[in-house]
Amino acid sequence: MVKNVKWFFVVLTVSSLISLSFDKRRTLTEELPVGKQAPEVVLCNESEPLNLQPAKGGFTLLSFWASYDAVSRAKNASLSYAAENEARIRMVSISFDLHESVWRAAVEQDGGNLDDCHWEMDGKNSDVYKSYGLKDGFTNYLLDDEGIIVAKNVTADELAGFLD
Repeated sequence: MVKNVKWFFVVLTVSSLISLSFDKRRTLTEELPVGKQAPEVVLCNESEPLNLQPAKGGFTLLSFWASYDAVSRAKNASLSYAAENEARIRMVSISFDLHESVWRAAVEQDGGNLDDCHWEMDGKNSDVYKSYGLKDGFTNYLLDDEGIIVAKNVTADELAGFLD
């Protein structure tokens, strides 16, 4: 009897390890560590990738957010304000709101620049959402002038530290 129980736990442990190795969410988030090339961003209503290139020696702050996620929206607004007067930071924000009118209203209320604020109409089903391994609770990526991720989930206060 004890021998059968031991084999049961061995089989259970092995099958658990195998199932964890196929967990896509875990794989996606591990694929975008600091030091890795950032994936291209092609919005579903565009045919060309977004230009994420900053000025030479500068940074691109790629911020993902949605108006229905108050934390990501507030963080996006504070980062936008911090980057607004800094010539070495180019901020590109992408909203995953379900409706364009909601996205436009949020950008206007937050004082954002529509030229660098984009709307991904497919929301969580989009390729961008999947390629960046986003989950509920959006994040941002700081990219150098070669498109390499130098930081993830930075705050407005931390942003100044990258310019020193």
